[in-house]
Amino acid sequence: MAWVVLVVAGLFETAFAISLKASHGFTKLVPSVLFVVFSILSFVLLSIALKKLPVGTAYAVWTGIGTVGTAILGMFIFNEAATVLRLVSIVLILAGVIGLRLAN
Repeated sequence: MAWVVLVVAGLFETAFAISLKASHGFTKLVPSVLFVVFSILSFVLLSIALKKLPVGTAYAVWTGIGTVGTAILGMFIFNEAATVLRLVSIVLILAGVIGLRLAN
């Protein structure tokens, strides 16, 4: 169950990063409020997962999910570059996250 909570926390990390970008430096109300809500949810869920999981593994997986999700959504939502090197790097991050999960 801790792993499910951690994955959801990582998804909320992606959501708060996208909301932060959409807030344009906290000048837009709705994305700014969503950033605060998603941040709180992400950190609360991470703290719950940390009760059962090692901190190094959980934090790396949480940030990995957030990094990959934010990079992918950035390509789709904000038309950020989808270069071969960027896509290979995303795959490598995913491999690291999977490897950490399997090692635990």
